[in-house]
Amino acid sequence: MTDLILDVTDLHAGYGRAEVLHGLNLKAEAGSVVTVIGPNGAGKSTLLNALMGVLPAKGRIAYRGQPVMLHTLEERVMAGIALVPETRALFGTMPVEDNLLLGGYRQVLLGNKDSAAALTGVYDIFPRLKERRTQLAGTLSGGERQMLAVGRALMSKPALLMLDEPSLGLAPLVVKEIFRIIDGLRATGVTILLVEQNARAALEVADYGYVLEMGEIALEGPARELATDARVIDTYLGAARQKKPA
Repeated sequence: MTDLILDVTDLHAGYGRAEVLHGLNLKAEAGSVVTVIGPNGAGKSTLLNALMGVLPAKGRIAYRGQPVMLHTLEERVMAGIALVPETRALFGTMPVEDNLLLGGYRQVLLGNKDSAAALTGVYDIFPRLKERRTQLAGTLSGGERQMLAVGRALMSKPALLMLDEPSLGLAPLVVKEIFRIIDGLRATGVTILLVEQNARAALEVADYGYVLEMGEIALEGPARELATDARVIDTYLGAARQKKPA
């Protein structure tokens, strides 16, 4: 039987009386990269915030086989769920290393106080952060800030890492590097739920994908199949994608 880290059924969420998500079903297998692509306003960030417990939601969210709908945000963090928000939410007046150490509080609360080992692991993934460990986070480049946001989340050693638009506002070369890193995170065993408007990059790195439109799942399937789907090509990838081998 497949080991599901995340199993979402009939999820409804929104803001006040304005419902944004209308009965979503979504799954993520352990160790996989699952992406949710779609246009602005489709509800992608709303989905992550509902899964994290930032927004109230109805339906069923099962994490590692256990329902978490009634869990608070803090309880979901302690269970091993981490979210890197679109804003990155860094402490700009604090050094890089202090930002990372703050991300390790879950492990401290669990009794795992070896933050040096966790830091070494993050620095192995992001050598540039080690080079800039004494630099103030607010002085980093956009790509470095994204690396720091992901690194801080990894300090808690999550089983499920959710990334909200990691390529937003970054130069093309930096986007390539960020997605190379996301692909490399497979080796850590973490399951990744990637929300991304850059459909081409997301489908290239993901195992499975969902297309979210107007708060509903319009398409889903293995990422390679979605990347060759005519509707996805026309709407999100452009005709040039058809010239590439499947």
